Amino acid sequence: MDFLLANWMLILVALVSGSMLLMPMLTGGGGPGLTPAAAVQLINREKAVVIDVCEPAEYQAGHVVGAKSIPLAELEAKLPGAVKNKATPLVLVCASGMRSGRAVAIAKKLGYENAQSLSGGLKSWREASLPIEKA
Repeated sequence: MDFLLANWMLILVALVSGSMLLMPMLTGGGGPGLTPAAAVQLINREKAVVIDVCEPAEYQAGHVVGAKSIPLAELEAKLPGAVKNKATPLVLVCASGMRSGRAVAIAKKLGYENAQSLSGGLKSWREASLPIEKA
């Protein structure tokens, strides 16, 4: 008992750090979004539609092969016309993964429950040596 009283701060630090290590496992994963490999599987197996939410100049500089360009500012207005079936899986892509995270929230608000962001964006797609096309 003397040990616990004398070292209460060390015990508290151990408990807090242990809970922080367990948190990702308990909440369902390490981070939001799809890895490039998981995105490829979703595209190939479930015919997911890739939506690039970058600005037109960024899209023309390079994008995922077959991606449709809908800038983030126009997503709410143009997504229902581009993807009519709301059950279709969507993979939303931007340069780094930040805008596509916001795009997922917009898509889900519109009723697209299978919308997911590519974690790390086009940067992670390139790092995985996956194909990119230029417009």
